[in-house]
Amino acid sequence: MNLFNIIDTIQQFDGDAVGRLEHASRRMFMNRIGSKLAATAVPFAFGAIVNKAFAATPAVVDVLKFALTLEYLESEFYTLGNGSGVIPGEYKQVFARIGANEVTHTEFLITALGSAAPPKPNFDFTAKGMFNPFGKFLDFVILSKAFEDTGVRAYKGQAPVLMEDRQILEYALQIHSVEARHAAIARKVLAKITDDKTIKGWITLDEGVPAPVYAGDSNVVQGGVNLPGVEGLDKISFKTISEAFDEPLSKPEVITIVTPFLA
Repeated sequence: MNLFNIIDTIQQFDGDAVGRLEHASRRMFMNRIGSKLAATAVPFAFGAIVNKAFAATPAVVDVLKFALTLEYLESEFYTLGNGSGVIPGEYKQVFARIGANEVTHTEFLITALGSAAPPKPNFDFTAKGMFNPFGKFLDFVILSKAFEDTGVRAYKGQAPVLMEDRQILEYALQIHSVEARHAAIARKVLAKITDDKTIKGWITLDEGVPAPVYAGDSNVVQGGVNLPGVEGLDKISFKTISEAFDEPLSKPEVITIVTPFLA
């Protein structure tokens, strides 16, 4: 996180904010708290003021709340899974790292939202008995793939709203790229344990088991252009074209996916 970009963003909405922090200039601020403390304590020290700055753009705050709900789901899923004993030894490091990332995302969004942060919902990761993720590794990986694919698409779907605040958009895209890496490794693990070669680290049409979280993965029309009909692309397979583009999910679509996992 770039501390100085946060300061600049805050000052755009509240010119007196930094002055109220003991009239701190950038150099004075860094000298007083020290670089090590800055890395850990600054996000919490700035929580209330950042929240005030974000309040000037309600749509952005709404997106951050929505993102936090997804991060709550993912961080709790991996926390429970990593402590359940269901993950075989060869995959423990993979899912421990993913879980640590999701906890970091959650804490960052809680700090950014401050008092506006919604409480963590109660989750039912069995989806009313459909899955047994903490007793059956296959179910755990299926849900990992589904949650990560959903997270990637959800952040992408909200990017137009976050364009109101370029700094927050930058943070969201940083999280989005990490979620994409999570999705890729979850897909690779699922392909290995099921010996299903149609599941790859990327998305091809609607291939793979279980079914993808988005029904439009076979889309080959981008920006209103039917790509297979474009000269130079007409000899490229539909599969290859579909792999070159990743579709977003709208907020209602994400809510539909997540709702079965809310207790």
